[in-house]
Amino acid sequence: MFSLSNIIRISLTLIVVIIAIILGVTLWDTYMIAPWTRDGRVRVYVVKIAPEVAGTVVQVPVKDNQYVRKGEPLFIIDPARFRIAIQQAQASLENAEANLTLQRRNAMRRKGLEGIVSTEEKEDFNTKVATAQASVDSAKASLDEAKLNLQRSILYSPVNGYITNLNLRVGDYVSTGQSYLSVVDADSFWVYGYFEETKMWGIHVGDVARIKLMGYKQILPGHVVSIARGINDANADTDAFGLQNVNPIFTWVRLAQRIPVRIHIDHVPDTMHLSAGMTATVSIGPETKGRRGILASWLQNHL
Repeated sequence: MFSLSNIIRISLTLIVVIIAIILGVTLWDTYMIAPWTRDGRVRVYVVKIAPEVAGTVVQVPVKDNQYVRKGEPLFIIDPARFRIAIQQAQASLENAEANLTLQRRNAMRRKGLEGIVSTEEKEDFNTKVATAQASVDSAKASLDEAKLNLQRSILYSPVNGYITNLNLRVGDYVSTGQSYLSVVDADSFWVYGYFEETKMWGIHVGDVARIKLMGYKQILPGHVVSIARGINDANADTDAFGLQNVNPIFTWVRLAQRIPVRIHIDHVPDTMHLSAGMTATVSIGPETKGRRGILASWLQNHL
């Protein structure tokens, strides 16, 4: 007959064995079967702000890392010479319109002089009218361009976001097409999870995703938006002779490639500070119910 101490020892042994089996199955399911990865990165769209006109900066009403709303001014280029250009274009337009009026009158006078004015002379004056009309059209276009340049002397934020990499001060001379600051689009954050190809069978567009950032305890909800259709193959690169550069590998070692999966972040708490480049753990699929699911989540987040 078993004593009470023997029963306790046997019971404890059985409990330890059962726990070990549960842990083993959970670990196998979590790390070998379930689609998840610790190789995730926060990504975001960044808008480079570059002026379309050159000039001296007279105002910079923003600071580095400041939040700005769409349509708020970022910096202002001295508008004086653009206003002068508008005045010059306006004067050129008025001169062209006056010349057009004169040429039309000359042409109209010769229309009533049948038999007195030759056909060649009439065609010559009609050509002058057409040339004067072209000059008016060109002057109008120059005036529109001058007005547009004045509008573009003020650069506005195209999105809601955060100022970053601000390298601009009042008095700086800015050149056309050169970026002096960027705006991080606050409404465009997403996560790229790089999943091993052996896990891709369990990932589909629209699947539920759970995102755990390295620096925060909260689990962010998300869903799969798209799956990349290709990655770079180093063996496909060619040398100077057009031959493929095939790297030697160990035939008995096969490393799974990682496929980028784009994850949309459904909700971000106000207390969480997202920055592009953050590291994330991503798991795909509905969360398993019961104690096994709780244990799997704990393992993914802490191991």
